[in-house]
Amino acid sequence: MSEVRIRPRQVLILIIVFLVVLMMVHRNGKRTCQGPEYLQAMFVQGDTLPTIYAVTPTYPRAAQKAELTRLSHLFMLLPHLHWIIVEDTNATTPLVRNLLDRAGLEKRSTLLNIKTPSEFKLKGKDPNWIKPRGVEQRNLALAWLRSHVDVDRHSIVFFMDDDNSYSTELFAEMSKIERGRVGVWPVGLVGGLMVERPLLTEDGTKVTGFNAAWRPERPFPIDMAAFAISMDLFIRNPQATFSYEVQRGYQESEILRHLTTRDQLQPLANRCTDVLVWHTRTEKTKLAAEEALLKKGQRSDGGMEV
Repeated sequence: MSEVRIRPRQVLILIIVFLVVLMMVHRNGKRTCQGPEYLQAMFVQGDTLPTIYAVTPTYPRAAQKAELTRLSHLFMLLPHLHWIIVEDTNATTPLVRNLLDRAGLEKRSTLLNIKTPSEFKLKGKDPNWIKPRGVEQRNLALAWLRSHVDVDRHSIVFFMDDDNSYSTELFAEMSKIERGRVGVWPVGLVGGLMVERPLLTEDGTKVTGFNAAWRPERPFPIDMAAFAISMDLFIRNPQATFSYEVQRGYQESEILRHLTTRDQLQPLANRCTDVLVWHTRTEKTKLAAEEALLKKGQRSDGGMEV
């Protein structure tokens, strides 16, 4: 048997790695982390932070697991997030249940399902924008929240699509939303612009307008990722829901018109100068080779979950 020799430098590296991990997991008997100040602050504040309920409509497709896996890493990092996933299916699926189990998020997630009526489903090569999406799923999540959330404890609702890109810092900003307020911030790569953003008064405390290029006449010309809402507003306004009976691009305005006005919006993200979320839609997965295999009665993912 050959002799395995461990060099002193290797021992030193192992000791350093162990100490770093130990510091991340435990400091003075409290959970903590090493990283940016805002992330450390969230761990220190712990249970004093408002719970953020992130609502994610999702549907079966080739990239679904990849998209949800990427989002799950945010929840692993941020202990005050609760994930509400609503599947556009007749029953919850093993794929999503397994993903939550492997991520260790069973106690910090709620899995729901409701099927979009066939007349509102996209068909074939329909562009994404031709019909409103996620209406049934977001409304079911709101119904669940209104029935299950502790109304005496401050919490926040964020509509978190599964194909966008989010900085952890966004959720630190979201935690600053006051009771009875809707927080707003810029979104990158949306509406035909590098960034859509609220325009503020000189002192940065009030929203005076938006720089939107597409349908700027909308009451709230912003993306779904551009705002989060104090839960007490939904409790006080049970009529606030999403609707199929709105023009293209008006879903955000439809929900917000029941809850707030422009001058009541709470600007965040360094007076709306920091971009912490990007509207990054994933292109449709190209599976021509897989389709050729299926015609032969074969498949590349036999016995696997991709």
